[in-house]
Amino acid sequence: MTSLEPARPSADLSARVAVVTGASGVLGGAMAAGLAAAGARVGVLARNRSRIDRQVAAIVDRGGDAHALVADVLDRGQLEDARDEVLGRWGRIDLLVNAAGGNVAAAVLQPEDDLFSLSVDAFRAVVELNAFGTLLPCQVFGPALARSAAGGGTAAIVNVSSMTAQRAVTRVGGYGAAKAAVDALTRWLALEAATRYGGRLRVNAIAPGFFVGEQNRRLLVEEDGTLTARGRAIVDRTPMGRFGEPSELIGTLLWLCGDGSSFVTGAVIPVDGGFSASGGL
Repeated sequence: MTSLEPARPSADLSARVAVVTGASGVLGGAMAAGLAAAGARVGVLARNRSRIDRQVAAIVDRGGDAHALVADVLDRGQLEDARDEVLGRWGRIDLLVNAAGGNVAAAVLQPEDDLFSLSVDAFRAVVELNAFGTLLPCQVFGPALARSAAGGGTAAIVNVSSMTAQRAVTRVGGYGAAKAAVDALTRWLALEAATRYGGRLRVNAIAPGFFVGEQNRRLLVEEDGTLTARGRAIVDRTPMGRFGEPSELIGTLLWLCGDGSSFVTGAVIPVDGGFSASGGL
């Protein structure tokens, strides 16, 4: 199975409408494709029109139903416009996947840098992108999900965290702190939603291990396809001995979005090839 192929559906989501933020990226795009393959109608949301148009075209070519939504997850007005567009097209929203996020180059501490010289502005930008870029979509799309839940259905929010929230990783302290905030936000939202909506609106997160994407490719893989020293160190620390494929996130995503996880909320599920389980020996 390649990273461009959606996983076989493990849940029937044919009655659901989903919005996936960050859907122009490698992981977000795979998640949007996986939801569509399971029958969901998918709003493909990101800032780059050409990229999400390609994602939508690929989904439609496979027989799915998708719609491009151009919005910045840090712009409430743009998110509200996207929400209204989805509701006008499909009348409801049942699933929200917050895959938008990532690191900022200036927030990556270089080996030659002084430990305490990290740019506070860059650190703040990483926290805003990941933490506020998760909170704002929840605030904007959440009331529509709550209405679906109140109407007798079920709704789910799935956030995308990272192994760096659970295990300290050199050089990317800002990213780890931002994803730790996503974990805390996930648990808090799950608690509030469960008490207010009787378990019909669930909130969970997926914590991917190490996957090669556009942002980290140069850190992990040389131009000739061999691993960098950092890439080799990660693979050696991962019991399965390799990076993950984006399609390998889909089974967990569909489980969290479907009725098979009806008693699961507030969980952060690692999909990491055993990275978080290993003591390094």
